[in-house]
This record gives sequence, structure tokens and C-alpha cells, in this order.
Amino acid sequence: MSGRFALFRWTPAFAALPGFPADQTPHWNISPHHQVLLLRNVGGERQLARARWGLTPPWLTDMTKTPAHARCETLSSQPMFREPFRQRRGLIAANGFYEWRGSARKRPYWITAEVPLLYFAALWEAYPVEGHVYLSCAMITGPAASLRRPVILDEAAQALWLAEDASPDELQALLDGPQPVLRERGLATLVNDPKLNGPECLTPA
Repeated sequence: MSGRFALFRWTPAFAALPGFPADQTPHWNISPHHQVLLLRNVGGERQLARARWGLTPPWLTDMTKTPAHARCETLSSQPMFREPFRQRRGLIAANGFYEWRGSARKRPYWITAEVPLLYFAALWEAYPVEGHVYLSCAMITGPAASLRRPVILDEAAQALWLAEDASPDELQALLDGPQPVLRERGLATLVNDPKLNGPECLTPA
């Protein structure tokens, strides 16, 4: 399961999107319950907003039960994800993600692609706290051998995923489609510390 990712570099076009935070700083080690940048379609326009990584419906009372991930094959059947799948879809921007593999001692890997930014399929919810309304999200994952990886969408797939008139069948076919070719690099164990948030997270093994 991809429980960590990074967003430390972005393009001028991305920074020019409405809602890009003026105080956005690089992050090399983003974990569940941290703030992420969520791209949504708002009134026909793509907008960025900060969101808590952990889906939080307005009816949820136990904040320890906010899922960071949603399995692509059960989105339409799980009560937590069914309505967001139909109405509240978004994208999480990243430069890459981390994966731990091995049996006795798991080794971290940095997974990325040729493009400068990856866009992970996501669902979002708005939740009120003391008079304020915040956003939350869950990353959608698909099976990858014995692991589960973020579902990565290319430019054409992003447009369909964010389209308000996309049908459930179209969306499911999108999630089940082929994924981009990814590259990986073995890392030192520095990134194992979730409190570490600097370029040293990518120190090669």
C-alpha cells in the first residue's frame, strides 16, 4: 500500500492554477492525515485546494476512522465511497510515491515516471468543524502484484475523471485501464522516519 508520497517540485502551469497556495512549500514525506493538494472541477474550472488525506464525510464522528485509501474495485459498492465516486472526484498531485518491499526487512523504493507531475485518482468530501468547512480526500488504489499502488491518470483520463457527466461505467473502465510505465530506485532507510521531511528522504541505498 502506498502510504507516503512527495510533492517537492511543480511546473509554472501548475502553480498558476486557481487556488494554488501562496505559501506552498516542498514536501518529501507526506503521510495520511497530512494536508495534500487536491485538484477539483469547480464550476467548470479546475481549482486546487488543500485537503486532509483521510476521507471525512460530514456524518463521521470518529476521526480515527478516516480512510486514506479506497480500492478501485469496490468504489461503487462501499457506502463510504459510493456517493463521492458518483459526485466528488478529484486528483492528488505528486512527484512520486514510496513503496516498501521485502520479507524479513522491508526496503523503501522511490517510484516515479518520466512526467514532472503524477496525478492520483481521488475522492473528496467536505466536512464542517466549528463553523468552518474543510476538505478531505482518499487516494484510489489498484492492485499491483502483491501491493496496491495509486491509480495514476494521464491527461485524457484526468479530463474524464473530473467530468461531471461521466458515467459510472466510464469511470470504472478508466480505473481498470493500463497504468503508465514507472521507474523505481532503492533508497536508504532515512525515509522510514515519517517525521523526516527533506530531500534526504530520497538518499539512494
